[in-house]
Amino acid sequence: MRGPTTDPTRLLPPADPPPLPGPPLLRQGWRDAVFAHWSIPPARAASLLPAHTRPDTLDGLTYVGLVAFRVPFTEAAGIPVGGFDEVNVRLYSVDPHGRRGVVFLSMDADAAHGVLAARALTGLPYMWSDVSMRGVDDVHAGSVRRRLPGGGARGRWRLTVGERLDRVSRLERFVTARWGLHTRHAANTWWIRVEHRPWPLHRVRSWSYEGDLLRAAGVPVDDREPVSVLWSPGVDTEVSPSLVTASRARALRSRRLGA
Repeated sequence: MRGPTTDPTRLLPPADPPPLPGPPLLRQGWRDAVFAHWSIPPARAASLLPAHTRPDTLDGLTYVGLVAFRVPFTEAAGIPVGGFDEVNVRLYSVDPHGRRGVVFLSMDADAAHGVLAARALTGLPYMWSDVSMRGVDDVHAGSVRRRLPGGGARGRWRLTVGERLDRVSRLERFVTARWGLHTRHAANTWWIRVEHRPWPLHRVRSWSYEGDLLRAAGVPVDDREPVSVLWSPGVDTEVSPSLVTASRARALRSRRLGA
């Protein structure tokens, strides 16, 4: 007689986003997104995560991502505030309540006003940088150079987009089906919910990258080539204003359970 088996999809984030807990504060378009990922041991990521979170893992490994996309529009509380290009380095986290998200280690953007506002309001590690993204047909390229005295981290990439994925693998779902983020702000760990339709994903036929963005973020990788590179035409997103610290969430959960 066979014993019970574990559904492997239970080890993954949900394929579709849970509903937002309240009206969205922020709306953005994310376009021409590039996802490059390298596998790393969880211990390498653990010290870089906010308090009350740990590395989210898949088959004993976690991942560091280099993700770039265009933001053609942003609306904050219904007010248009412009667009920008962004390149981020990110890790994958889970908290004691099972909320699986993203932790950003660096976020390079080419809009100085947006960088200042995001850092002040959320603590996210935005940095003012020169970012360029361009594409013709199925060939896309980009570059980033951080604006620091004497020069900062930089990177550049080029890829050729391949066929649309009809079904995503476990790894592809693990690194793209992320419906929130953890961040340090005001001496607490905060959870911010994000909602969008699942990314329409394409394989990448060719890929080249050079730069030091991962090393500058504190995550050296053992392999030069990523284990996964994907491209997406993009999604429209909504971000919830409901921010709950890990300690506050525990109190709310205890109250609901009648503790």
